[in-house]
Amino acid sequence: MSETFRQTAPKSLGVVPFNVPNPFKSKLENGLKIIFIEDKRHPIISIRLAFRSGDINDPADRVGLNSAMAEMLSEGTENYSSKACAEEIERLGAHLSASAGSDNTIVKASALSMYTSEIFDLLVEMVLRPTFPASELDLYKQNTIEGLKFQRSQPDFLADEQTARIIYGGHPYSVHSPGAEDISKITRDDIAEFHKKTFIPNNATIVVVGDFESESLLKQIDASFSDWKADEILQAPINPLPSRNRRSLTIVDRPGSTQANIILANLALKRNHPDYFSVLVMNQILGAGASSRLFMNLREEKGYTYGAYSRIYSKRHAGSFEATAEVRTAVTDESLQEFFSELNRIRDEKASDEELTDAKNYLTGVFPIRAETQGGLTGLIVAQELYDLPENYLETYRDRVREVTLDDIQKAANKYIEPEKLAIVIVGDAGEVISQASKYAESLEIFDTEGHPKKIDDYKPDDKLETAQVAGEWELGVEAMGQKLPVTLILTQNGDSVSGKLESMIGEGEIANGIVAGNNFSAVAKTKFQGQDTELGIKGKIEGDSMTGTMSNSMIPMPMEFSGNRK
Repeated sequence: MSETFRQTAPKSLGVVPFNVPNPFKSKLENGLKIIFIEDKRHPIISIRLAFRSGDINDPADRVGLNSAMAEMLSEGTENYSSKACAEEIERLGAHLSASAGSDNTIVKASALSMYTSEIFDLLVEMVLRPTFPASELDLYKQNTIEGLKFQRSQPDFLADEQTARIIYGGHPYSVHSPGAEDISKITRDDIAEFHKKTFIPNNATIVVVGDFESESLLKQIDASFSDWKADEILQAPINPLPSRNRRSLTIVDRPGSTQANIILANLALKRNHPDYFSVLVMNQILGAGASSRLFMNLREEKGYTYGAYSRIYSKRHAGSFEATAEVRTAVTDESLQEFFSELNRIRDEKASDEELTDAKNYLTGVFPIRAETQGGLTGLIVAQELYDLPENYLETYRDRVREVTLDDIQKAANKYIEPEKLAIVIVGDAGEVISQASKYAESLEIFDTEGHPKKIDDYKPDDKLETAQVAGEWELGVEAMGQKLPVTLILTQNGDSVSGKLESMIGEGEIANGIVAGNNFSAVAKTKFQGQDTELGIKGKIEGDSMTGTMSNSMIPMPMEFSGNRK
């Protein structure tokens, strides 16, 4: 049988039509907007009750209040305890939850269409009659505070926290997460009052997609929500966004970290800006996927990282551009150099026709897939409503993408990527990163993982110290999971450069590019862990024939302390 057909790629099937059914729209006298789309293909219903208030509406002295309210909605109502509500949802085989975001708070429900009336009644109960029990609030606060402790061990959380603070300044978007002290202050009365002010019908839209009868459901909505009183809409304190005129470098110090989490960011555009589609296509070429320029450069060509990306965060009032990667600490300098090279290239040179075609094909091809499910379509309609997008936004999405030209991409890059004004945020070992990254910025600040500022002078090398001698065989004990793991370092030294090998009961590793600065020693050991190649970062302080320090790995949340002596 001939195999020649394998030598030619199959022809494209062409553009798949994408049509959104005409929605039914209405509004109650209290201001609640209603959007229905009947879809009889599957016996399922999806409901979203979306409020145009979010975390940015938190009072200044009650950060985290909106998120707490959203989480507490299902923890007890006038007619259901937390357990009873969960059991009723399980009995129906349904889903019912609330989620909080920066701009919006959304109550979601889905169920088989035969249970439309029951799941809608539960949604109404959660929205209009929550009781916010004190016992459940105490449990929420305990769990949230413990969760915050874990988050502070995650470098991506720390990087996002600092980026938001720098980019948004005094704007409410600058608050990435509440702190433990913020959560501790929240009371039941705070939540109940906030719920009363924000969960109002004239600031909400209910979207229903699925197998239901519009006339019957409209009657149920009217009966359930007609006594819900409109009120004055709580406005968020939208302070002016900060202006930037130079690059800055912010380092979050994680001593012993073998990786540097890098974010380069500047302000960009809000979600309904006319330039959105030009920026969307530009970003697809630059760093939105595995075939983008950043990914192909930093990962495929240079091998600095598992992935390098760029992204656009567009919210209701503002947005940001970010380029990001997690790289080996030793190549922080080289990685920044490649980032700036690519950011300048997309501004200075037009993209190719092939890049433009590939980006458009991907964006127009993947968009209909997002609307394949009821939940996906419902989410798109909710976003269209909450972010004040045009009435025909979904129907014209692919046309708007196709209209973008090479000139549009270059204009968007020059307008929304500002290499000379970027905020550079790096989470990693400050002692290792400063010398590599400081030349890229005009200002420097350092924080610990709790967000407290550190003195920069504490990280400058002491030129008066003589270079310590680390050559020899070191017997170390490493604290790991409550045990002391014996590790041997066999080191050779040439000036301030160190190489050698690591031996332990779980494997061996090669040490290269080690450095001694005064009495401080740092190196990376390439070894295997559970059959996979990995890197172990070593930071030590030499005192004669004694060494103390930490060892760290990207798979281990916190550095492991060690101590030992030279044989």
